[in-house]
Amino acid sequence: MSFIKDKFAHIPEGAGALFFIQIFATLGFGVLQSSLVLYATKHLQFSAAQAAAIMGVFGAFNYGLHLFGGYLGGRFLSNRNLFVGGMVLQVIGCAFIAGGTAALMYWGLALFLTGSGLNVTCLNMMLTQRFEPEDIRREGAFLWNYAGMNVGFAISFLVAGHYENLQDYTAMFLFATVGNFAAIVIAAINWKAIADLDTPLLHVNRTQFLQRFAVGIAILVGLVPVVWLLLQYPDYTEVIVYTICTFVGLYLAFLAMKHHDARERNNMWAYLILTLGSLVFWALYQMTTNGLIIFCERNVNRVVGSYEIAPQWIQFINTAVIVLGGPTMSALFVRLRARGWNIDVPKQFSISLILMSLGFLILPIGIKTAGADGMVAFQWIFWSYIFQSVGELLISPVGYAMIGRLAPKQYQGIMMGSWMLVTGVASLMAGDFSKMVPDVKGVPASVTNPAYSDLFMKLGLGCVVVAVALVVLIPTLRRLIKDKSEVDAAPLVLEPAN
Repeated sequence: MSFIKDKFAHIPEGAGALFFIQIFATLGFGVLQSSLVLYATKHLQFSAAQAAAIMGVFGAFNYGLHLFGGYLGGRFLSNRNLFVGGMVLQVIGCAFIAGGTAALMYWGLALFLTGSGLNVTCLNMMLTQRFEPEDIRREGAFLWNYAGMNVGFAISFLVAGHYENLQDYTAMFLFATVGNFAAIVIAAINWKAIADLDTPLLHVNRTQFLQRFAVGIAILVGLVPVVWLLLQYPDYTEVIVYTICTFVGLYLAFLAMKHHDARERNNMWAYLILTLGSLVFWALYQMTTNGLIIFCERNVNRVVGSYEIAPQWIQFINTAVIVLGGPTMSALFVRLRARGWNIDVPKQFSISLILMSLGFLILPIGIKTAGADGMVAFQWIFWSYIFQSVGELLISPVGYAMIGRLAPKQYQGIMMGSWMLVTGVASLMAGDFSKMVPDVKGVPASVTNPAYSDLFMKLGLGCVVVAVALVVLIPTLRRLIKDKSEVDAAPLVLEPAN
């Protein structure tokens, strides 16, 4: 306990509270993310393709609305107000889904996704504001916060798996409701400590503040029926999200081209290149809660010793790696860099893609070695998740911290949101990949294994190609990424007179 107090004593006020808020705010999302496909196929009798489409749109809205949340937070509603407002919608949404019907599921998802979509960026913005742009503690703080998020995931996966074995989905989603409510309580207790420190909203008068507050609340509530409507038509929604993402990418490129500061402009170009590389990583990563979870349920021997592992519990492998590896990797990188090792963002992104490709390429080997019944040994999915999880640890928290370093102050919100928007597009891509999963129930695993093997091999090789491309670009990215101190310290070169 004294170790934890000592750690939090050396970080800015509010950062410790955000760590614990993150844990409880994650519970509802963890339950839905790990169980939505299973709930849709087993309880509501959706086909695997229908469930994959819903899961793809689930991720698209959850992550895609982060872009909008990044704009609203600090401009129309304070980040802490928007966070709590979103959590209220999540609590109501989980309660609706607990009703157990398809109609309530759609309304529950609309409420939940509006809340989680708009308020997740707020947590990251509240945390990043507590550090100066070049504060070396920022990366460690985000790694700790990421570990806290995965503590929440661990709890939600364990509880969801327990209720999955009992087929008690009502209790599962009521647990998510209570967990999200606890996040609101913790935020209220630490209200002053998590206040915004530097946002446009702090510089308006009271009348403007109230006007913006009214607009922000109207958007928060008004988005719910819009999301509900779009959930009914996932194919059209997919086109809309892809289009929005394309426009956002072009807009950021335009901002980079016209930005007056050369150093910040180069940093923005580096951000865009790395974000494109991350798209491939996240598209494959989100297969774990979509098509890959169906593979785990139907084609993997989940009996370990005398216990049958619930599909949600497999996600715990990822969580354990993040929780144990986050602080460990943070300390390790500090030591290695102190000894002169050049471990930078481009190299971490490249390695993460290589690890992701390995996570998929070993699955066809596992399928090849399956027994006569076609059931794949659990060890293969275990190592696949290990590779993917270490890759996530390299790219995700560093990606959040990267924005505080590379984004000009006036663009931090939109660049944080666009980073998450890419994850939303990746969710749609994962849904498209998951639609290729064999949708056959009640047949031996040996019948569907060839299709799975072919899909996993293609995805793994595609990831290898992107990883190699990023490795080639490492020198270019290193030239683009510069801190202000590096530019200020550069020797002055006098141009010869003409």
